[in-house]
Amino acid sequence: MRALRILLIIAVILGGLFVAADRLAVHFAEGEVADRLKTQEGLTTTPNVDIKGFPFLTQVAGGELDDVEVGMKDYDADTGTSGGTIRIDDLNAAMKGVAFSGDYSSATASTAAGSATIAYDQLLKAAKSEETQLPLGVTAKVVGLSDGGNGKIKVDIKVSALEQPVSVLSTVSVVDGDTVRVHADSIPSFGNITLADSDVRSIADFDQKIEGLPGGIKLDKVEAGADGVEIAVKGSDVKLAG
Repeated sequence: MRALRILLIIAVILGGLFVAADRLAVHFAEGEVADRLKTQEGLTTTPNVDIKGFPFLTQVAGGELDDVEVGMKDYDADTGTSGGTIRIDDLNAAMKGVAFSGDYSSATASTAAGSATIAYDQLLKAAKSEETQLPLGVTAKVVGLSDGGNGKIKVDIKVSALEQPVSVLSTVSVVDGDTVRVHADSIPSFGNITLADSDVRSIADFDQKIEGLPGGIKLDKVEAGADGVEIAVKGSDVKLAG
């Protein structure tokens, strides 16, 4: 019995040491990947990297991590115009099947899926902020975007001949994996001003291109939310580092 008790104590101690070593190793790896991702993407703050699964060391021995979650508080994506950027908030992605090199200089996920938010004030940059000349001597411009309910965006258009902005409910969608499109569901009345649908749509409808997301992930789906448009992202062969 005494020998068995000693063996049990040794097993518990060794198990504790293994767990401690495993957690130290995973903490080191998370820091390495986070630092390299920060450098690779030119981020101003270090992203959060959370390597899931236990034990970590057995995953390392196999050269692939089952599940890695990456979070960025904010990320400046390209808009396809010279020097133009748009801020992406709370970009989070779950990476599956992450193969990596021994020194963590490169890490590539077989698949990735996640979410992010684009605030309405950021999306408004894509709208026609300058006044547009319409027929009948009328000028108009978009002055606000907000949640219209039921997954729609409310677009407020200020027309020079009217005291109050006119609201248009619009559908938001993803086009070609890199563009958020806002399209008015219908054209409202502008009082005694008669404008062609095409004239109003030249103001109300617009696209916002979003390029250069981390690791080559793409836009998947989008809908209006309380604080901005909520987007789903996805990708394959996504590079975390290298």
